[in-house]
Amino acid sequence: MKIDILTIFPEYFDGPLKSAMLGKALDRGLLEIRVTNIRDFTPDGKVDDSPFGGGPGMILKAKPVYKAAESVMAPGAEVIMLCPAGERFTQETAAALSGKEHIILINGRYEGIDERVAELLGARKISIGDFVLSGGEAASMVIIEAVTRLIPGFMGNPGSLRDESFIDGYVEYPQYTRPAEFMGLKVPKILLSGDHGKIEEYRKNKKRKVKA
Repeated sequence: MKIDILTIFPEYFDGPLKSAMLGKALDRGLLEIRVTNIRDFTPDGKVDDSPFGGGPGMILKAKPVYKAAESVMAPGAEVIMLCPAGERFTQETAAALSGKEHIILINGRYEGIDERVAELLGARKISIGDFVLSGGEAASMVIIEAVTRLIPGFMGNPGSLRDESFIDGYVEYPQYTRPAEFMGLKVPKILLSGDHGKIEEYRKNKKRKVKA
């Protein structure tokens, strides 16, 4: 998989893309992630302007964002614009995106991006939740984390993907590890029994339905 990130703050991704399993996957060549600075597509580095019709804040201008996207565009690419008005990002969305060969993530800032960019690129608008962030960068990392871990070979133990939260509309059961007692709190006896059938039934009963 190839992922292109378009942003006016490329340094935001310096640490996260090198860390933990994502960094290892990049080192192994399992995926390719490139970060493009939208400011590189303006003669003076200015990427924003005041909104037509008045109002507070600034808007990212269409031309530099469009030119940045054009520079990385390839046939079949899924163009995603992080936007509070977009569709809600879910585990099902992540699973669908994990099958894409090329994803382009456009990160807004300030009061958003000139609407014509989404129209010209046929961008899919996605929101990670009903709250406000300073920009799309954090949301992009959420999507990258959720999507890439579903790529075959990314997880050390593929079995981890078969029984985790949100797969079947439920949140995963509580988990415990050694020691069997900590500060007076004991691990449920059934988990120490060795009876895998009863353990499976216990865990099934402990799953919680995802809130609507």
